[in-house]
Amino acid sequence: MTPGAAGPPPALAFDLGASGGRAVAGRLTGGGSGRRLVVEEVGRFPNDPVRARDRLHWDILRLLHEVKGGLAAARRAYGGLASVGLDSWAVDFGLLGRHGELLGNPYHYRDPHTTGAMERVWAVAPRAEVFARTGIQMLPFNTLYQLHALKAADSPLLDAAESLLMIPDLLRYFLTGERHGERTNASTTQCFSPFTNDWDRDLLGRLGLPGDLFVPAVAPGTPAGALLPSVREETGLGAVPVVAVAEHDTASAVAAAPATDADRPFAYLSCGTWSLIGTEVAAPVITERALAENVTNEIGAGGTFRLLKNMTGLWIVQECRRAWAREGQSRSHEDDLALAAAAPPFAAAIDPDDPAFVNPPDMPRAIREFCRRTGQAAPGNDGAVLRCALESLALKHRAVLERIEGLVGTRFAGLHLVGGGARNGLLCQWTADALGRPVWAGPEEATAIGNLLLQLLALGQLADLGEGRRLVAASFPPATYHPADPDAWGRAYERFQQVIGQRP
Repeated sequence: MTPGAAGPPPALAFDLGASGGRAVAGRLTGGGSGRRLVVEEVGRFPNDPVRARDRLHWDILRLLHEVKGGLAAARRAYGGLASVGLDSWAVDFGLLGRHGELLGNPYHYRDPHTTGAMERVWAVAPRAEVFARTGIQMLPFNTLYQLHALKAADSPLLDAAESLLMIPDLLRYFLTGERHGERTNASTTQCFSPFTNDWDRDLLGRLGLPGDLFVPAVAPGTPAGALLPSVREETGLGAVPVVAVAEHDTASAVAAAPATDADRPFAYLSCGTWSLIGTEVAAPVITERALAENVTNEIGAGGTFRLLKNMTGLWIVQECRRAWAREGQSRSHEDDLALAAAAPPFAAAIDPDDPAFVNPPDMPRAIREFCRRTGQAAPGNDGAVLRCALESLALKHRAVLERIEGLVGTRFAGLHLVGGGARNGLLCQWTADALGRPVWAGPEEATAIGNLLLQLLALGQLADLGEGRRLVAASFPPATYHPADPDAWGRAYERFQQVIGQRP
């Protein structure tokens, strides 16, 4: 897409991640079999959490400033916009008080204030009951536990709050003045019922949490207001409609998976800071085995549920590179991958989901210490550390996919890998090797593209999600990685399972 090129105004997707955000414009071109979705990045901006004393927060007003800057940049490039949508990570939220004023900066999900909150909740509502009511994976930073942590700390925020908005809802409120939730993101909170499509106020009440904080949650793809006059004045835009897209970034990424055979289920891996592996199902899978596997049932686009498991992804690699940058090493991403490829294979393995890797001050040191604790030789140079991390991620992808397959009774032909991980050719190839099945990688910007698809559906430019996925496959053909060396990877998987079984 060429800025300012003739044609209808594009839709604009804001995709907010844990380390940065981007604004991506998209519109349809051509017709018939030549119809394509053309996208262009309008801008990027950092999203740096802020530590204030012992608390870790999101700088939400800085994000709002960057979103407005993206809107203004899009107006300069295209003259106008057809619609706007925002997506972000899950579970975090802002609280609004009287007159709609923001009550402090939202907590970051890695802030430790939720320590012990799960156990306190389960003392009132047992773990099995919470899962039966919500279908959501037990993670200590889920919204339910964040709220209970505020209550346990006697936080004045809960007393002063009149409404709770998830991060994209909050930014959308700042743009439109309207308060709406959205179901894909609401479903991640462990406060929402997949059976009623509403907040579980009975569960909230039993835990002493104010259920009236929660605003109604609309279906993904619902128009949810238009830009406020003050925002129009700042950006030079008109009354552009704002759509509540699939606002959980994973829901948008899965919506953009280029799976074109509607009659066959498919498996996906949304790979970035986190790796989320699963499949789409027609109804939540809430069984004793699903609880034991600690999987999650999140609402998806197109009337589906996303049965998946959340595991640590490229966070480990990102934090290694951050640690080396602090030491003055400024290698490129490609140079780091070359170092990993040159290191000896299968020298050591880690469990990416070990608590030691949640937020260590020095990730390479944490990897070496884990290896020593589990009776393995610690990786030596940087390439060996990276190879250990990437091979372990690939092997964990296999372990998690096999659990999902066991729950649905299906062996998938391969794996659709979408998101930023599609840029990591080593991880894509090694995941195919570990699975013994092909990996179809791309699109890299799946989250922004899924965001755009939901906007195009709301605008009436697409008939349904199936048409959208066929459009993605035609517009952004995935790269195929075929498995190799099955015997070596089979032996490595056996050793990996032993490491997981013996980790502290």
